[in-house]
Amino acid sequence: MRSVDIFHLFIWMICLHTFCGIFATTELPTTRTTVAKKKDFNEIESKFALRTPEEVDEDNCYLVPGQEHTVNQCNFNHTSKTFVVIHGWTVTGMYESWVPKLVGALYKREPYSNVVVVDWLARSQQHYPVSAEYTKFVGQDVATFIDWIDEKFNYPVDNIHILGYSLGAHAAGVAGSLTNKKVNRITGLDPAGPTFEYAENDVTLSPDDAEFVDVLHTYTRGSPDRSIGIQKPVGHIDIYPNGGSFQPGCNIGEALRLIAEKGFADMDQLVKCSHERSIHLFIDSLLYEEKSSMAYRCNSKEAFDKGLCLSCRKNRCNTLGYKVNKVRGKRSSKMFLKTRAQMPFKVFHYQVKVHFSGQKDLTVTNQPLLISLYGTKGESENIAIALPEISTNKTFSFLVYIEQDIGELLMLKIKWEKDSYFSWSNWFTTYSYNIRKIRVKSGEFQKKLIFCSKEGNHASLIRGKNSIEFVKCNQHSFTKKKALM
Repeated sequence: MRSVDIFHLFIWMICLHTFCGIFATTELPTTRTTVAKKKDFNEIESKFALRTPEEVDEDNCYLVPGQEHTVNQCNFNHTSKTFVVIHGWTVTGMYESWVPKLVGALYKREPYSNVVVVDWLARSQQHYPVSAEYTKFVGQDVATFIDWIDEKFNYPVDNIHILGYSLGAHAAGVAGSLTNKKVNRITGLDPAGPTFEYAENDVTLSPDDAEFVDVLHTYTRGSPDRSIGIQKPVGHIDIYPNGGSFQPGCNIGEALRLIAEKGFADMDQLVKCSHERSIHLFIDSLLYEEKSSMAYRCNSKEAFDKGLCLSCRKNRCNTLGYKVNKVRGKRSSKMFLKTRAQMPFKVFHYQVKVHFSGQKDLTVTNQPLLISLYGTKGESENIAIALPEISTNKTFSFLVYIEQDIGELLMLKIKWEKDSYFSWSNWFTTYSYNIRKIRVKSGEFQKKLIFCSKEGNHASLIRGKNSIEFVKCNQHSFTKKKALM
């Protein structure tokens, strides 16, 4: 087993055993076979704090079901949207730092809205299986609250958007399944996996829980039901950034730095890095409207990594986060994208298709390439690509993504690096392929281009030698070859 995998397994075990208490034997609350709505306001234990743009980190005013005066007292806006934020499991019994960040971003995007934070901290700080069971009761509380403002104040549920993180996502699902009228939208932010992967729809988030349900999966590493985030699709649209298993910036280097600075006391922060990325991706969509990240429908992460799924035809692409296009199909759409390690997270995706030819049959595996793209607005050089295989007289497709908008693509370079500086084969054998044309498709701009060798009919790609250059073919060549893309 590689050291990287051992380290990730170590981190996973720390989370599940020490922090999350998955294997704890604490007695669970009484399990109900069906989840019913609460009829008595006195049974509600969750609190509903209406935060303000001026104090995004303080619960200074509570909306109390059954006490109508609290709605006026807290200056609830009856004509605007309402966001209901449900946090997840917590180690400390306190709100995590992302809560005020999300509240602030919601108010920045929708200044006149109501942002209600659901406080179920007392229940969420138990051993994980106990808190997981409590999500049913939290969902009941939220459903009762929504029905109350609907019936008592005629507040339209079409204005309600619930955002639930981790265990909170399943509480949101229960709430949506119990309200008298379906709420407009539920966003699941990396819904929790353990005990929910194989659970029934009435206790998990599912597409039936709102008019539209969108889900971000950012930490689905491990076997089903042992993954921190749920792996199966549970919405109308399920987006898996970077494949959903691990996020950029949440790496071993960061772990070692954290351990060196703070010891093992804050290791839960590392575990939460990928899990919590779902929240920050949504915050990103609120703050950087002009830099919306695009996701693409695909059957698998492997197919996406080959660049095979960058089409926007027939709703095959969508905007991640707040401005998602609310497409509801007969079954969930699994979508993928790449992101940066920090805000703004947007990148630009390109499919690159190369046909390798040569006078002799040659097959090599796990080969490192460097791709450089040059456009009207800038360039992105030496993008590292690892091709699992290169064979003579075969076409290979791969995904390239860059952080900046380089404008209209004008030229590209490709270089075949040595797979090892100590490889004896490089001393006695020259490895090379001929390339006539390279086809490129842009995901964000939905443009297809064909690039021809800058020098002659073809260019020779030789391992360990200089880059070869390709420029846009003339318009006649592009028209002739367009059908082949």
